[in-house]
Amino acid sequence: MDIVFLNRLSKRNEQGYEDFAQVWIGQHEGGWSAGWSTQHVPDESIDDLWYEGSLWQELLHVYRHELALKMAEGYRPLIHGVFHEQEGSSGRGQTLQKLYCYSDLFPRDEVYEQLTMWRRQKAATERKAPYFIATNRLLRLISVYLPHTEEELLELPGMGQGKVSQYGTELLAITTQNDRTTPFPLNWVTETLEEEVFLSWLYKQKENQYRQELNKFSLTRTIIEGISDGLSLEHIGMKTGLHRREMIEAVEHLDRDGIDMEKLIRKELVNVSEEEQAAIWSAYEELGDTLLKPVMLKVYGEEKATETGLDQIYERLRLIRIRFRHQQVPDRHVG
Repeated sequence: MDIVFLNRLSKRNEQGYEDFAQVWIGQHEGGWSAGWSTQHVPDESIDDLWYEGSLWQELLHVYRHELALKMAEGYRPLIHGVFHEQEGSSGRGQTLQKLYCYSDLFPRDEVYEQLTMWRRQKAATERKAPYFIATNRLLRLISVYLPHTEEELLELPGMGQGKVSQYGTELLAITTQNDRTTPFPLNWVTETLEEEVFLSWLYKQKENQYRQELNKFSLTRTIIEGISDGLSLEHIGMKTGLHRREMIEAVEHLDRDGIDMEKLIRKELVNVSEEEQAAIWSAYEELGDTLLKPVMLKVYGEEKATETGLDQIYERLRLIRIRFRHQQVPDRHVG
């Protein structure tokens, strides 16, 4: 095996000594592998194989996720750039990250519960999704730093003038009821946080990010392999754990990414007559493909669509829309 990347890492253990490890990526006969070696005593190491396969992108997802876990434990690299991406942030970006870090490490759960209850009531009153009112991250910041004025509210990332004008009075009615032990402005946060504590928190965020990316990559690969093997939406859904509506959304995303969906579309529309498909196509040409409901009403009518099943009808419309959009692209380039 040829080692194409190698880096040494270390962390200080409970006894005050340094533990050493190596992370590596190798290539052999067209295949890729990545792993971790921990050195406990001289000339003795424990190897952990993270990945072995043929896909570089898959290796990269696994490698980043596993490495972030190790760095969240306290390992630090001899040479930076171990994630094979643009790393780190500086200036205002790092300041914001430290505000988030401190709010995670020193939560005020009782205030956070008050704020989430307020958000639920406000979302119900305004008929909005709760995250449109305020994200969990923003409520966590408010609960920890406890601003007492509109000017202090505006220091928190995600709290713009619009939200202050709309919700500031109600938020301050909650925060001013609670005693706070830290002042505004918040420049003390950067000085208070120990660098190693911050870095461990930062790498934990990376681990969560990379885990989501790895899960998404694995899901995409399973869907593509299922389509290649001639499986139906139902069978692919069983392999991925996705419901049919989620599968259709995934198919639309993959199509936008350039993956050929025609094999799956043919399989799913095999019991839909040519006349019905032609009617849907004609409706798209007349009404456009942005909104599905006008097309559904024109082709089926409300009563027939309900009898057939709205979920089934919309599924057909979305699959045929994929074909339709592919046809329109070359047509727009003609002439």
